[in-house]
Amino acid sequence: MSRRPIQLVCFDLGGVLVRICRTWEEACSRAGIDLRAGDEWERLRPARREITRLYGIGRIDCQQYFRDVSHAMGGLYSPEEVQRVHHAWTIEDYPGAGRVLERLNEAGVRTACLSNTNRSHWVRLIHHDGARDLPGEPEFPVVRLIREQYASHLLGAAKPDPSIYAAFLRAVDVSPDRILFFDDLEENIAAARQAGWIARLIDYQADTAGQIEAHLRDLGVPA
Repeated sequence: MSRRPIQLVCFDLGGVLVRICRTWEEACSRAGIDLRAGDEWERLRPARREITRLYGIGRIDCQQYFRDVSHAMGGLYSPEEVQRVHHAWTIEDYPGAGRVLERLNEAGVRTACLSNTNRSHWVRLIHHDGARDLPGEPEFPVVRLIREQYASHLLGAAKPDPSIYAAFLRAVDVSPDRILFFDDLEENIAAARQAGWIARLIDYQADTAGQIEAHLRDLGVPA
């Protein structure tokens, strides 16, 4: 049986359209903050991850996140330093990513993003504070080209939790087998496929735009 045409192309942001840091060490370097180690570093890793998870699903606000991470790191970094490292995490648009979105838009293809992110990063990514556009040029122009924008902290769940895929489906009102989804993490791709989506893994270390274009061609999506 032939596959039904793709109706919506959905993108993860970090690692697909936007280059991000992959480690605390990398973000510290970009923020100009020295890397500090302590005896408690590894033992406290689960606590740091839980704080980040709560922040990413909108359970805590930005300032509490910075304070809690500082505390979970045993005070090795102040809340202000945590904020600087956090700000450095998002870097730039991947080369060619904007071109892909422009072509999809010109072809009349419906586009969306589904990102595990948080309030602080989201405002910078979409260049919007929830009430008005921010002054100046957007840091990440590619994100402004996406027609429909969804994020974990707004939906109250994060990939690969099945509930975020279900919430997205309710919002966009598209049959799952007509969604093409790009992500850079295997577990998120597997969860999307389990939900019935057509999902393709992107290698964040390679030419992400070229990979996306190749998948679009293979699946007959006009771009």
